[in-house]
Amino acid sequence: MKQITHSFEYQIYDSFLELPATDRELLEKAKEAIAGSYAPYSHYHVGAAVKLANGHVVIGSNQENMSFPAGLCAERVAVFAATSNFPDIPVAAIAISAVSDDFEVSEPVPPCGMCRQAIVEYEMKFNNKIRLILGGQTGKVYVFQGMGTLLPLAFHEKGLAK
Repeated sequence: MKQITHSFEYQIYDSFLELPATDRELLEKAKEAIAGSYAPYSHYHVGAAVKLANGHVVIGSNQENMSFPAGLCAERVAVFAATSNFPDIPVAAIAISAVSDDFEVSEPVPPCGMCRQAIVEYEMKFNNKIRLILGGQTGKVYVFQGMGTLLPLAFHEKGLAK
């Protein structure tokens, strides 16, 4: 038997205001995207902003459905919209934020497992790491350099080899 330990690094900013200007602007766009959220069941509204390598920003928000598997997370809405409209432009960064009707979101909002795998797909497609900026309504902000830190054993095309 062999035991392996994974570790990773990320930055923690005590507040939104400490972020570098480009990250702060992208997180602000994610917060603005929350206005388009449709969350009548969870009352948890998420916004995401995708910055492409050409500087263009595409936003998305979570869209729930009474049949829960039919809804989509903000991250996938934004990434899919960005890559549908700009298929040849790499994704450089994604910012995510959330608010709740029931409590203050004071912790950074990480992407769910499906969103992590979807984002990894675009890292693989363009062979580049995507910067992740995660915030809540208030509190600390986490910044990750690539999805490998959040999904170290991602499913990839080698898994499809016959």
